[in-house]
Amino acid sequence: MNLADFGHWSDAQQFRELQTAVPTQGQHPQAAALALRAGVPDAALRWALIAGERQLAAAAALRLGQTAQALELIAPLPHTARRAVLLARAHALEGQTELSWAEQARQQARSEGDASALVAAVTLLGELQLAQPYAALRTLAEGLKVAELVGGAADAHLLAVLAYAQRLVGGSGSTAKAERTAHKALERSMPRSPARIWALLALGRLAEAQAEREAGQLGAAWWPCSS
Repeated sequence: MNLADFGHWSDAQQFRELQTAVPTQGQHPQAAALALRAGVPDAALRWALIAGERQLAAAAALRLGQTAQALELIAPLPHTARRAVLLARAHALEGQTELSWAEQARQQARSEGDASALVAAVTLLGELQLAQPYAALRTLAEGLKVAELVGGAADAHLLAVLAYAQRLVGGSGSTAKAERTAHKALERSMPRSPARIWALLALGRLAEAQAEREAGQLGAAWWPCSS
């Protein structure tokens, strides 16, 4: 597997290569990260385990919906905000809809000043609050503020869930806003990712969202019941 050429390939080429690749000695950590980003979580999990990258392996297991394995991988990790986010996501995928795990992850990310973990935590919290879309909007606004503070672009997953919440609010103004937000999320999201699925759902493109979920090997629990 020639990782040096990877960035020059199209998404289709990357996807094909990662499904059949055999990383050489020392390539497994980078290959695992690339596979997770490209939406090939089974390869990412396999290679992350070989590399001893437990956090990356846990993230891949969560994509696959393998929460029991993810929890085993998460347990010995250092008690950082990023561990808390993984733990909260695992519990959410198991159907535990109480907010305490995600709220704890958010608080820990704030305390540590970990912007990435904070965005991930508020995104998950926003997902869990969609039955009350205005509450979800208020929560997700914190993630937008974080992006402004660090001078970066808003996270695609956060934008996609934001668009979905805006769609739930309804009304012509909110619907138009949801479409604009969803298109922005779609432009920034990776194929076969949770962000891509949420963006498509916010646009009402359910068949495409389902195809992306299946192609990205995402566990069924990633599909929001309210869609």
